[in-house]
Amino acid sequence: MVAHFLPSSSCEIQDGDAIALLQRIQRHLVQVAVGQSTTAIATAYAHYSPNSLAPVLGTVPILLLHGFDSSLLEFRRVFPLLAHRHETWAIDLLGSGFTEYTATLAVNPQTIRQHLLSVVEAWIGQPVTLVGASLGGAVAIDFALHHPGWVRSLVLMDSVGFSGSFPVGQFLPHPLIELGTNWLYFRKHAALAAASVLPILDASLIDALRCSLLHQEMPGWRDAIASFTQSGGYANLSNAIAQVTHPTLILWGTADDVLGTADATRFEQAIQGSRLIWVEGAGHVPHFDQPQVVVDHLLSFAQQIER
Repeated sequence: MVAHFLPSSSCEIQDGDAIALLQRIQRHLVQVAVGQSTTAIATAYAHYSPNSLAPVLGTVPILLLHGFDSSLLEFRRVFPLLAHRHETWAIDLLGSGFTEYTATLAVNPQTIRQHLLSVVEAWIGQPVTLVGASLGGAVAIDFALHHPGWVRSLVLMDSVGFSGSFPVGQFLPHPLIELGTNWLYFRKHAALAAASVLPILDASLIDALRCSLLHQEMPGWRDAIASFTQSGGYANLSNAIAQVTHPTLILWGTADDVLGTADATRFEQAIQGSRLIWVEGAGHVPHFDQPQVVVDHLLSFAQQIER
């Protein structure tokens, strides 16, 4: 059984790891203060601690942050490998995944940060290791710079920051943004429709498409994408990256065909004391392509910072 708020098409997914994570996803209210008002956001998350009675003593919780137009479901391959050895959280960011979209609250770096702060304060209650993938990396950096006391360390996986944002979005008229949002929707659905009629195609690839599309069935998905696009995203983050002082691990796929590989070295050079590890044979999503390799590096890094 999966939660009632998940789209009905979740029953079509066959991947065992995806099903297990879908069955673990919950959604609880968190109070998000923005300006003079407070909004209750039903926030989707998954949490597991090896000790089911209490968090593991002496360890820093790991908090996984997904990428753009995605959900915590993208961590389905690493979540079980991590969770049985280390307290692990994964959340759907404001305006993303299976977290409730609220039309009265704009989706931008400021509100995403405040929502994340509310989650960490209310649910976790101690500094965390933020693991950010793609856009989630930019979210992690931005959060660490504004709320350093709530962060123990950072792990950036093929991270947005130097590139990958969309600053021109704030200057585009709404009809053009709407057109782009529709394109995001239809290109993946067209790919799924085409894949479904090709009997020679690996069924796991069809399942991967279903997982990447599931959150797009949530109410308000288009409006949330448009709101974030209009904000300009994390276009102003690059000049602040060198201010990061937390221990930082950079994991980067050697075959990243989305951001390329040049930014990996830029992060290593900008963040003092950071360490770059290349994930061989992985593309833009190393935690999907090489989950065991990524988990081994994450756990090794976690042990190092806790000594």
